[in-house]
Amino acid sequence: MSLRPTVDFLLYDWLDAPALSGRERFADHSRETFDAVLDTCERIAREKYAPFNRVVDTQEPHFDGEKVILPQATHDAQKAYAESGMLSAAQDYEVGGMQLPYTVEAAANAFFAMASVSIGSGMLTTGNANLLMVHGTEAQKNVFALNEFSGRFSGTMCLSEPQAGSSLSDVTTRAVPDGAGFESDPLGPRYRLKGNKMWISAGEHELTENIIHLVLAKIPDENGKLVPGTRGISLFIVPKKIVNPAGELTGERNDVALAGLNHKCGWRGTTNTLLNFGEGKYPVQGEAGAVGYLVGQAGKGLHCMFHMMNEARIGVGMAATMLGMAGYLASLDYAKNRPQGRPMGPAGKDPAQPPVRIIEHADVKRMLLAQKAYCEGALALELYCARLVDEQHTADAATADDARLLLEVLTPIAKSWPSEWCLEANSLAIQIHGGYGYTRDFPVEQYWRDNRLNMIHEGTHGIQAMDLLGRKVLMEGGKGLSLLAGRINETIQRAIHVPELAAHANALGQALAQVGAATKAAWATGEPTDALANAVPYLQAFGHTVLAWIWLDVALAAHAAPESNARTGRLAAMRFFFHYELPKIGAWLQVVSSRDQTCAALPEEAF
Repeated sequence: MSLRPTVDFLLYDWLDAPALSGRERFADHSRETFDAVLDTCERIAREKYAPFNRVVDTQEPHFDGEKVILPQATHDAQKAYAESGMLSAAQDYEVGGMQLPYTVEAAANAFFAMASVSIGSGMLTTGNANLLMVHGTEAQKNVFALNEFSGRFSGTMCLSEPQAGSSLSDVTTRAVPDGAGFESDPLGPRYRLKGNKMWISAGEHELTENIIHLVLAKIPDENGKLVPGTRGISLFIVPKKIVNPAGELTGERNDVALAGLNHKCGWRGTTNTLLNFGEGKYPVQGEAGAVGYLVGQAGKGLHCMFHMMNEARIGVGMAATMLGMAGYLASLDYAKNRPQGRPMGPAGKDPAQPPVRIIEHADVKRMLLAQKAYCEGALALELYCARLVDEQHTADAATADDARLLLEVLTPIAKSWPSEWCLEANSLAIQIHGGYGYTRDFPVEQYWRDNRLNMIHEGTHGIQAMDLLGRKVLMEGGKGLSLLAGRINETIQRAIHVPELAAHANALGQALAQVGAATKAAWATGEPTDALANAVPYLQAFGHTVLAWIWLDVALAAHAAPESNARTGRLAAMRFFFHYELPKIGAWLQVVSSRDQTCAALPEEAF
């Protein structure tokens, strides 16, 4: 079974992506050009990524004392992806881009995520370059961003530190002006950085000529002390190799050293590193300290970095979705071909009858339908968010601002919901394979291992939950939440007039009311500690309500389509979500509404 029919349905029948061609920016595009991009990416993923997913899992990156060694397949995949133009797909024609809608770019990248997420498809490089195109100087765009878009350089994001983890307030990497005239360097105000960064994906390799690190660091005050909190954080471009203002390598290595490789449960094909900045291993012009160039204003680094982090969060959600989808398709194929067990008749099982394929058992169908509901629903959510990005960038001012606010509310869901529930899909895929699923003879165990990371990186589950309940639903007087409720109610009003969908429309309306009431109840005391004690159950309930809305909206498009197996399957997945999943929100919202302190109040000695 191919992913393509599902992508085509969501892009063309549900989201009406060809309508974007009516926007000036996308006027040269049509369904034909969109299909050509999808065809190319599907082919590259099939030929250069999928066959090597197990190879990169078993042949982990290793350091030979001088450089990190990766399988040849990774080099070939990186080259093919760069040559496809996908690194700069959404960029202007003037800088070598395609001016492709992000909706189509996201759909095209789904093929790579499903084929081999740990080989990678340039998410960090594209995000790094996109950030510089917004916040960088003209020289920084030309020297760093454009060379990343071409595939000549690659990029990272360096936030976490060994002692701080996700707590960016506690970063201790320092940046001090690099001598007299530091502020007049053609590539930006020049600093020397010293510190350590942990969990840096793609932090060291030989895939590209250079690696461009975007590093969060603090500039000491006049007394040499670091400003507490996040307001003192600045953002710096720190290239692995020094370049001149023309973008040429000078032949000098920057003072960035690999301290070690992290050996992960999954995503083993991606180099993950601890990097030491400025320890003196590679002194620049005889001095210790990594040379870095300030991006934007001093002290505003986190504001700049969030441009990349939000993009990365949607990318993580897509990765989680497609790993779930890969497991679903693998277990579906296995269930159709594995004979085991016999059906129960009036007189019990007849051992004289041949065994049936396991897909004929109701519980296996339950597990398959759960995976389909989780993964296809999550894919629709990610593509909907991608469409909002296009609205934000190309629609009229009012529509664009609505899209911005909707993205603020939906981004924590787009990152976290697939990370939890498509991981559950991977668990169900293993279960369908039985004992074989727990071996390396089948791919589903690797999909689970790869997916387990997605609840952790780019903001853990708990962080996303607190962002949603503590900030996003409250921001601008709750306008984003009201806008989302309005969109959901629009779908309810359309669905309530379709007899087959009316009961589900009513159930969604009740769920939306429950979420609204729980949001108010959580903040009834005005105390963040009361409200946020159960932020994760709130995230789960909110996410399930959003996915029920997405499924009902998709079902409207499916219902209008001609009879087919695909139509039957989509409507069944929608019913499954409403019957088996949406009712779960009551338990989650109960602890939110009552501001239950069972967890928060328990003394550590009681554990």
